[in-house]
Amino acid sequence: MAVVVHQVARPQGWPSADQFVYVEVPTPVPGPGEALVENLYLSVDPYMRELMDFAGLGVPMEGRSLGRVVDSRASGLAVGDVVLHRQGWRSHAVVRPQDARIVPEEPGVPLTAYLSVLGGTGLSAYVGLKHVARLAPGETVFVSAAAGGVGSAAGRIARLLGAGRVIGSTGSAAKAAHLTARLGYDVAIDYTGGDLPERLAAAAPDGIDVCLDNVGGDHLEAAIGALRERGRIAWCGAVGQYNSAAPPPAPRNLYDIVGKQARLEGFLVREHGHLQPELEEFLLPHLRSGRVVADVTVAEGLDGMVEAFLTMLRGGNTGKMIVKV
Repeated sequence: MAVVVHQVARPQGWPSADQFVYVEVPTPVPGPGEALVENLYLSVDPYMRELMDFAGLGVPMEGRSLGRVVDSRASGLAVGDVVLHRQGWRSHAVVRPQDARIVPEEPGVPLTAYLSVLGGTGLSAYVGLKHVARLAPGETVFVSAAAGGVGSAAGRIARLLGAGRVIGSTGSAAKAAHLTARLGYDVAIDYTGGDLPERLAAAAPDGIDVCLDNVGGDHLEAAIGALRERGRIAWCGAVGQYNSAAPPPAPRNLYDIVGKQARLEGFLVREHGHLQPELEEFLLPHLRSGRVVADVTVAEGLDGMVEAFLTMLRGGNTGKMIVKV
């Protein structure tokens, strides 16, 4: 038998465990041109909260997944291959070759890296910093939600791209210490201490050149306030509003973008999949050498999928949240 996790109700504000059910179903059988994958690891991401508002009910939500082929009737997918695909929230999936990518098992590179620094979160950080904000060597960078999946990758990537100073915000003193001790940040701000604009100004007295924003709201406002002339903001996410009944007001200083001749650009990582080989070429040598370590929080068991998701939304993870099936 296989197990799937169904969303059965829509949240109003914060989601809850009773909006999901675990269902046993017969293990699927692959048809011609298909392969059966036994999932090993499932990605848990903030964007899934947005999916809850419009995805179908009574079916699993989509999500990046890493699994091993256990039966195949597809040319190009052999039994034993480890593949990436997007059929998450379940123990088994039937995939076609065009919807899956074989992942090499390399010494020194844990499989979980392909859902973290080498996955969508790492690609988000890389695209935002290099291709959207065009970070130049020596520049000062501010990353919001810096201890999450994207943020934990962004600190290391910014450092490898030559950033002169890397500043991050996070939601606890313990996470702030983790950012500076392990993730390449020079300064970490625990935003729960209040007055984020003043503390960001103290951390970057000459201003910031680049911001990778994952929060929106007050963090975006603080970043605009700290921007130097012709600074750039790559807007990746808005975790600060995903669970709000109403969106926050726009940053009060939004018009400063004009006066500073700055640039604010949103992006969707799914539009940049062609840069995946570039990301891997950039990071794999550093993963093999140990200079970069995939920062993950791993929850054990598919039966912990819902709790892992809720924990991630509450900020209970450090690095990328992953469920080991």
